[in-house]
Amino acid sequence: MYNEIPIRQKSIVLIGFMGVGKTSIGKSVAAKLYRDFIDADQVIENIFKMPTTDIFKTYGEPFFRKKEKEIIRSLCEQKLKIISLGGGAFLQEEIRSICLEKCIVFYLDLSWDSWKDRINLLIDSRPVLQGKSIAEIKQLFHERKVIYQTHHSTVQTDSLMIEEVADYIVKALKTAWDIYEPQTK
Repeated sequence: MYNEIPIRQKSIVLIGFMGVGKTSIGKSVAAKLYRDFIDADQVIENIFKMPTTDIFKTYGEPFFRKKEKEIIRSLCEQKLKIISLGGGAFLQEEIRSICLEKCIVFYLDLSWDSWKDRINLLIDSRPVLQGKSIAEIKQLFHERKVIYQTHHSTVQTDSLMIEEVADYIVKALKTAWDIYEPQTK
């Protein structure tokens, strides 16, 4: 157990359906905790020098998911990061397991009614949504919601602004750190 990462040094992983605000909230949490922010999808896009939608079209979703798993596995081994996962990443059992084992996972929960108000902003940039009806998207939303239920903490984000969610996460972390790993004076 000597390689166990102390709780105060564990990276924080944000999960949730696409468009719930993982990147915006993650950047705010990172600034408040003086940590680096990493968007897993952005890392993949930087490697391939193309947007996720083009990676899906060029290489296919199975290829993307394989690369995503490799990158997230590597990110979870790092300390003191705030990591935002793509909406579909946590569907992979191996990614769920490593995130839950090595990091602290926050699920950013948003109701369907609140989320669907954002659909026009998301549809073009999210390959998983393209060509789907609203009923199919709603089904996908609820299917993924079940997977996201495996986490360390949930934040209901419906009526909260980005900074309010970030403040809640920071406060929750600091409370947990004090309970589980109090600093000696």
